[in-house]
Amino acid sequence: MDTSELGLFREHKRGNWIRLRTMILLRWVAIFGQLAAIVVAQHLYNLQLELGLCYLAVGTSVVGNLVAMFVYPESKRLSETENFMMVMFDLLQLCFLLFLTGGLNNPFSLLVIGPVTISASVLSLRSTITLMLTAMVLVSAMVFYHLPLRTAQGFVLRIPDIFVYGQWVGLMIALAFLSAYSRRITREMTSMSDALAATQMALARAQKLNDLGGVVAAAAHELGTPLATIKLTSAELAEELDDYPELKEDALLIRSQADRCRDILRSMGRAGKDDLHMRTAPLLEVIREAAEPHQERGKEILIEDGPGPGGEYNAPQIFRRPEVIHGLRNLVQNAVDFARTTVWIEAMWTDDIISIRILDDGRGYPPQLIGRIGDPFMRRRRSDADRRQRPEYEGMGLGLFIAKTLLERSGAELSFANGTDPYSPLAKPGTPGGAIVEVVWPRGKIVAPKTPGTPLGENQLIDG
Repeated sequence: MDTSELGLFREHKRGNWIRLRTMILLRWVAIFGQLAAIVVAQHLYNLQLELGLCYLAVGTSVVGNLVAMFVYPESKRLSETENFMMVMFDLLQLCFLLFLTGGLNNPFSLLVIGPVTISASVLSLRSTITLMLTAMVLVSAMVFYHLPLRTAQGFVLRIPDIFVYGQWVGLMIALAFLSAYSRRITREMTSMSDALAATQMALARAQKLNDLGGVVAAAAHELGTPLATIKLTSAELAEELDDYPELKEDALLIRSQADRCRDILRSMGRAGKDDLHMRTAPLLEVIREAAEPHQERGKEILIEDGPGPGGEYNAPQIFRRPEVIHGLRNLVQNAVDFARTTVWIEAMWTDDIISIRILDDGRGYPPQLIGRIGDPFMRRRRSDADRRQRPEYEGMGLGLFIAKTLLERSGAELSFANGTDPYSPLAKPGTPGGAIVEVVWPRGKIVAPKTPGTPLGENQLIDG
């Protein structure tokens, strides 16, 4: 699965997902909250505020909302730049209002965290850093520069300097920590969503191939009878037209073309029946089908199978499911990417389980990443030598995630390990000791039950 197919879902596009209506609604909530705070401070606590400037700050937000509502449709999706400008405006407006109402002495100063947290959730890293640094500068400036809160008697309301300092430190930490926390969580959720979308696309693609094979097989079966009728009729006409050479030649041409159509449909039907009618296949054949696209990539792929303790001698017939083939194919691809010369695929079965192990003679998984294998979009920085060795390799996160998800969907359990210590010297090429992936199914999840009769159904009568 090529990760470029998920460009629409990648992180740098999240800023284009937000509707203008959402931002307008959030700003209306902030406006009514600010107006309520000003009215309560003036009438309930008799604080002497610069009401003209305060209402000017709130009025600017009101005008901005009204302009946005009447100029743009509510369904408009904001671009990254438009989202950034709106959040920056909200941050500047809030800080100006705090400047007019006591700076960090105002308990509502913690609301500065809001715009930066929103930016970390939906905007790019550059926009988030810009907003966070702007917020830090404005908060730091308000420690020294602000209009004091005064009561009706002229007393200045302020908290002790040590608490102002503590408020400043707390806001600095909160701006950095909550931004990083929010961004990390959002990236995890986005990566999982993108990877699941890629998994569904891969499975849908495999299913479409199966469906296409079914259509071909059905066409070959349905057209067989009329073509046989055409051939029989043309042969009879040719026998009756001995006295008319030109007409007899046309009849023979019709017969030869009917034979040609029969041969074409027979070959197409054979390919289609492999997907439609052979719902089950021997375990070894399914493994070979999964490994086939990687046989010619310069690495030797050795496939071995055999019964485990208590297992029957003959290999079991398993369900030939698209998710199983696609999942195993991704695991083989990853092994071939990192192997030096050889990849081993070992299949084993018992009365209870079906097991497939994939080994290679590469360096194995980095120890610090083994616990994260199967997470979507995990990347490692690649050296120039690594790029030359594996130019087609983009990372082992998405491919292994797709394989793990598809195989677990079929009832399997996956485990990842190294054959040797990754920090020890490499064994000679052709010796197992690199990465190991083991896929284990409960026998009842993947082995097809033995049923009497033919899976192809009864033969249909031919009307002649």
